Amino acid sequence: MVKTRAKKIENIAATIPELAVTGDADAELLVAGWGGTFGSITTAVERMRRKGKKVAQVHFRHLNPMPKNTAAVLKQFKKVLVPELNAGQLLWLLRAKYLAPAEGLNKIQGRPFLVSEIEAGIEKALS
Repeated sequence: MVKTRAKKIENIAATIPELAVTGDADAELLVAGWGGTFGSITTAVERMRRKGKKVAQVHFRHLNPMPKNTAAVLKQFKKVLVPELNAGQLLWLLRAKYLAPAEGLNKIQGRPFLVSEIEAGIEKALS
C-alpha cells in the first residue's frame, strides 16, 4: 500500500502545471520561492534586472509532488537562492531531492521580506 500511495502522488505531477521561469534565460542565478514571498521576490528580481544583473525567478505553487520539470529547471542555473519565511524547508527539498546548488535566505520574524532584503541576498549570491 505504501508503494501504491506513493505512485498515486507521483502521478499527480502529470496534471499540475510546469514551472514557468521568468527573467533572464541566460542568468547565473535563479531565485526560487513559494507562498507569500512571491511579491517581494518578483519586485526584487525586476529591480536587479533593471540594474543589469542577470537573474531569473521561479515560484512553486505545488510542493508535493513538485512540477515534473523541476529538475530540468534547476539544472539550467549555476546558483539558486531560496528566500523563505521559515527555517529553509524548500531549500532542504531542493538540495536533497534535486542536488540543486541552492543557498537559503531565511527570515523568521513573523514579518514578510522587504524587497531590499532580497535584493541584498541576490547581490551577495552574485558576488
